[in-house]
Amino acid sequence: MKISWVDAAIIIGFLLSVIAVGSAAARRSSKSASDFFLSGRSMPWWLLGVSMVACTFSCDTPNLVTDIVRTQGVSGNWAWWAFLLTGMMTVFVYAKLWRRSALDTDLGFYEIRYSGRPAAVLRGFRAIYLGVFFNIMIMATVSLAAIKIGQVMFGLSPVMTLLCASAGVAVYATLGGLTGSIWADFYQYSIAMVGAVFAAVYAVNSADVGGITSLKELFANADVQARMSMFPSGAGGVSALMTVLILPVAVQWWNVWYPGAEPGGGGYIAQRMLSAKDEKNAVGATLLFNFLHYAMRPWPWIIVALVSLVQFPMTPPAEQAAARAWLTENAAVVEQYSAAKERMPAEARAQVRQRKADAAGVGSLARAFPKVDDQFLRNDIAYPGMISTMPKGWLGLIVASLIAAYMSTIATHLNWGSSYVVQDFYARFVKRDLTPKQAVAVGRGTMLALLVLSGLVALWMRNAKDSFDILLQIGAGTGLLYILRWFWWRINAWSEISAMVISFAVACFFQWGAGPMGVESAMRDAGWFNVMDYSAWKLVIGILLTTAGWLAVTYLTPPEKQEVLARFCSKIRAGGPGWRKVEAASDLPKAAGGWDVPTGLLCMMVGCLAVWTALFGIGNLLYGASLLGGALCAVSVASTICLMRLAGKIRLS
Repeated sequence: MKISWVDAAIIIGFLLSVIAVGSAAARRSSKSASDFFLSGRSMPWWLLGVSMVACTFSCDTPNLVTDIVRTQGVSGNWAWWAFLLTGMMTVFVYAKLWRRSALDTDLGFYEIRYSGRPAAVLRGFRAIYLGVFFNIMIMATVSLAAIKIGQVMFGLSPVMTLLCASAGVAVYATLGGLTGSIWADFYQYSIAMVGAVFAAVYAVNSADVGGITSLKELFANADVQARMSMFPSGAGGVSALMTVLILPVAVQWWNVWYPGAEPGGGGYIAQRMLSAKDEKNAVGATLLFNFLHYAMRPWPWIIVALVSLVQFPMTPPAEQAAARAWLTENAAVVEQYSAAKERMPAEARAQVRQRKADAAGVGSLARAFPKVDDQFLRNDIAYPGMISTMPKGWLGLIVASLIAAYMSTIATHLNWGSSYVVQDFYARFVKRDLTPKQAVAVGRGTMLALLVLSGLVALWMRNAKDSFDILLQIGAGTGLLYILRWFWWRINAWSEISAMVISFAVACFFQWGAGPMGVESAMRDAGWFNVMDYSAWKLVIGILLTTAGWLAVTYLTPPEKQEVLARFCSKIRAGGPGWRKVEAASDLPKAAGGWDVPTGLLCMMVGCLAVWTALFGIGNLLYGASLLGGALCAVSVASTICLMRLAGKIRLS
């Protein structure tokens, strides 16, 4: 599609303003590594909270939500809604502990909680593993969404899309550091939310989009009705209920490590908690983040995804079966298409492409966007497909909102990843006498390298949901360890090393080894899929193996030295039965007022009630169930008031 000069002016103006906002912090951020990576530990809660949610408001998230809604229905979002439990636990139990640690990065935790070479190796290895490899994979997922948006909306090549999308963020992220990113995040989040809301309003009320002119008409559509439920229906059987709801809520949230929803906090969320003025601001920031992230953001995307089912309907099962049969019968032609499709006649090439799309259920998307590469032709392109129907002027704003989402996430991950490389690897193991200016220079160079490498990986990826599942699998079984290490003296560095190695090995096995070995077919034949689907079984098996492994290693290896444990206990003041042995042996005084973790856990549950009832209340109001929606919103308000009173009992400095 061609973009008007009005839209182009809006987009260019937005880019220049973001670069100006982010770069305004350049002088302040260049003073020291603390200023560049932690904003001098001076950030207020409201700015940090918005920054946290902007970090997770990436341009791949609407694509991911659209993919989930189209393939699993609205209830499929429990895969990430369940992480609210993790988020609220971080708010009321761990945020104050992180800020109390006064660390430069969350990886510095390893050398205050553990000791010796294992702790140092763990810190250095995870600096590269998370800061480089894992971080590149996350940024590549975000860049993949940008590539799909560029192809669907503007017909841009993947390389051109990445060059255009990365130029602005490279400037302000490298110049402004964390301060520049946080300032820009606040501005970008505002633009991104306005764009998302307008996209939903226009999609519902414009007759040009699927002929839908109201929510009532939308929810009367049979395909939409089949996917509207916020909870899995009984029609899917036990397997759907286990996979979509029970597993995420009962197990996944506390036993799976995922960026932005780390059990016990960590990553760029911890980075922002560490940059807060004090413990109160750290707690306030994470609480605001969870309300905005789970209660406020999802519905505009969900509405657009539901409208996309009308505009770009899923291929009916009968047509999918017919397409698969055709592909089997014409295997030679399909093989020629895969090997050298550019040599085939245009008509034959188009026929194979369409049949493959029909077999995958995305035939309407293939017809609507004939120039999109086959590797990107998935359900998640329905979101940018819907955006491409927006009117002149508003299209520019919505594209700017997607660019804002991309830039805020990439800038966050660049700063976070480079902080690991500089402070936890380079300054720790390579050049210990690193000056502040050298640290900032190395950080900026690392950012540029990460940006380039993530772009290269994005060209290889295909689907945001696939990447989400891989990240979940890699983190399976490690979450419980990250929760308990603050409160149980027996955990040591070898516990963490073993958890990391086992979870990664299990993820690699399921990604590349299980298929050739026939594991999936054997599980299907044994009837396992009547209980849960394959992805859920992979997660459960990964959790069981990893948890059993690190617990065994914990008891088979010696505990940390008493002086190390006593020093950590005295500094962090986590308290509880898990430290009584250390407190008694070192004659440490008990915390005044007793152990407040039970109060924190109660606040966690009340906070979850407040956010989830707000989420479902808004959804029911949109669905037309005014009485139920209003009642749920009233419960949310009452829960929030109760939460504020309970939270006052938690000791903060």
